[in-house]
Amino acid sequence: MATAPNTNAATLQPTTSIDQIEKEETKHVEVANGEKPMPDSIKDLSEDEINKLEKKMVRKMDMVILPIIMVLYVLNYIDRQNLASAKLQGIMDDLNMTTQQFASAVAILYAGYIPFQIPSNYLISLFSRPGLYICIAVVTWGSISACTAAVQSYQALLGIRVLLGASEAVFFPGCLYFLSAWYTKKELGKRYAGLFIGQQLGNGFGGLIAAGVLKLDGAHGIRGWRWLFIIEGVATVGLGVIFAFFMPEYPYNAKILSPVERDYAVWRLEQEAGVAEGHEEVSNWRAYLSALADPKVYTLIICMIMSQAMGSVGNFFPTIIKSLGYDNIITLVLTAPPYIFVCFFFYGLSWYSDRNGKIYLPIVICLLIGIMTYVIAVATLSVGARYFAIMLTPICNVVPQLFIYNTLSLHVARPYPKRAAGLALINAIGGTSNVWSAYVWYAPPHFYAGFGMVLACNVLFLFIITGYRFYVRRENAKLDAGGEKARHAMRHGITQEQVDLGWRYVGY
Repeated sequence: MATAPNTNAATLQPTTSIDQIEKEETKHVEVANGEKPMPDSIKDLSEDEINKLEKKMVRKMDMVILPIIMVLYVLNYIDRQNLASAKLQGIMDDLNMTTQQFASAVAILYAGYIPFQIPSNYLISLFSRPGLYICIAVVTWGSISACTAAVQSYQALLGIRVLLGASEAVFFPGCLYFLSAWYTKKELGKRYAGLFIGQQLGNGFGGLIAAGVLKLDGAHGIRGWRWLFIIEGVATVGLGVIFAFFMPEYPYNAKILSPVERDYAVWRLEQEAGVAEGHEEVSNWRAYLSALADPKVYTLIICMIMSQAMGSVGNFFPTIIKSLGYDNIITLVLTAPPYIFVCFFFYGLSWYSDRNGKIYLPIVICLLIGIMTYVIAVATLSVGARYFAIMLTPICNVVPQLFIYNTLSLHVARPYPKRAAGLALINAIGGTSNVWSAYVWYAPPHFYAGFGMVLACNVLFLFIITGYRFYVRRENAKLDAGGEKARHAMRHGITQEQVDLGWRYVGY
């Protein structure tokens, strides 16, 4: 929850040109008593009527936005991770690939994925139909994924993987941006949880689907791994086309909301973080420069590099489980339980985070579990102990990522384009670890290099996020103190309007 603004800070202004970007380029209105006046359509409503209006409005948003995004995210991860399943179905033999070449095929996806995220999030902030923009990307990557079935050489596979990465670059940072343009701080955690659950269900069901498709091996003279790409790619294209007709716009022009609901949806975002939140009138290029000048963004980028390096275990999950001695079908089936389990774990952790306004503590819980998990994985070859550790790996290598995204959405000064830039930057630069981390998963069954790497990243992540906690708490103390100290804390884009509305770094 935001704390009450210090009255001494009421006349402070940002001092540098970068910090004045939002102030210079965004429409402002007078803020009376630290609050933006309600629109005429809702100012005469009672508190009870406003609460009912908000519940109805959020329910509408949830019923349309969340199911679509969750289904698309399931498809996103199924299409991205099916190469790991194809490894067990003969793709390496058919394309005459070595272990090193397979690692390159995994890693090269990020040669397209990483550089296209930032320009994509720049473009999405320019469109009045961001939902349609996302769905076009879905159809594109589904088509490319289906074309993977036609490759006849290792070189052709590399080319397809680069194109797949470029087309998928739109989706995840775009969805984070899209959700943060609709929901308030207190609501984002659960919606990010829904996004995460979609990701994990994609991982889990991807293994189960692959196990079923494996039985089609040889049907119509087509290998099982080729059927895998065909079936999953065509399903993605079809659903992408259907959802394009249902994805909404921004709150201020959303057809799913009534005029009164649109007014209230915009007002509550403005009330939470300043007028720039509700109206897209800031220069996109200047907002990107503002994000690049914010040291918080760079700290969160380093955390994301560590977390995504830890997440590289997911690219080799079937290989790691097969090293326990199971056949191909059982191996693919056993990839599902860890991802399904983590959905329940994360939902509970996200509920705690939202209810108590905590972000740092859930991250620490996950990282401490990670230290235990990776020590077990390195120390023993016991099938029971190792599978227990495998059950916990999604908790420590993926869950913290969602809390980092949530941190950036809450801590990096808005409006939309700056937040879009920050989300794209941490996801793009953080994703670079997926390139080099693909080459450490060798020498089964121990995988010393792989598990040693993720253990080291886990510990480093814990130290960095703890340092970040001390930093933002110190900045909050400056904002509370007022005067020159508060002016110093406002140097990275916090506007006077946000201070008037009681904005603070929350969750830490």
